[in-house]
Amino acid sequence: MDILDLDRTAVLETVRLLEHVQPEDWERPTPCDGWNLHRLVAHMAGQHHGFAAAASGGGADLAVWQDTPLGDDGLAVYRESADLVLGRFAEHGILTREFSLPEISTDLKFPATVAIGFHFLDYVVHGWDVARTLGIELDLAEETAEAALLFALRVPDDERRHRPAAQFAPALPTGPGTGSLDLALAALGRSPDWSAPTDPTSQKESRDR
Repeated sequence: MDILDLDRTAVLETVRLLEHVQPEDWERPTPCDGWNLHRLVAHMAGQHHGFAAAASGGGADLAVWQDTPLGDDGLAVYRESADLVLGRFAEHGILTREFSLPEISTDLKFPATVAIGFHFLDYVVHGWDVARTLGIELDLAEETAEAALLFALRVPDDERRHRPAAQFAPALPTGPGTGSLDLALAALGRSPDWSAPTDPTSQKESRDR
């Protein structure tokens, strides 16, 4: 499976998961510290818009990477953003392009295969975030999890992970026999054992934050 197929698989799985969301679920806490589901999905939609812009040469503007307001129909807004980025990634010659990704570097441009690999990894991880938040299963093949692990192991585990608003936390230790997805999560600072608190309102975050 190539990177475009992997990415499409991961993105479509996030759409499937979000089809299960009920109105009361938007306030549920997520594995992203301090973020409820509403904030997470607004971020996910915003990143789709940013990568779509980057695919067309417009990614250098940080404004295109901002969280997307979800309005009254978060699923519809998210689905539209997913359709947008998958459409851009399906354009002829996409793998020959270079992407500006200012949240990673304002000086460098990234080959499409690398940039789309970042996007793929993000949506495997955020798919897991959503699945855990909702208490349902993430449905990804082992081949997809293995690919995510390869990308996760390439993410530097250095001082940048200790900065405020870092994309990933420092890597966590793992035990023997751990599966590919759990290894990828741990490599990016996610605890595979995370589960939502029994009282979702205990960590409720304002949507206006």
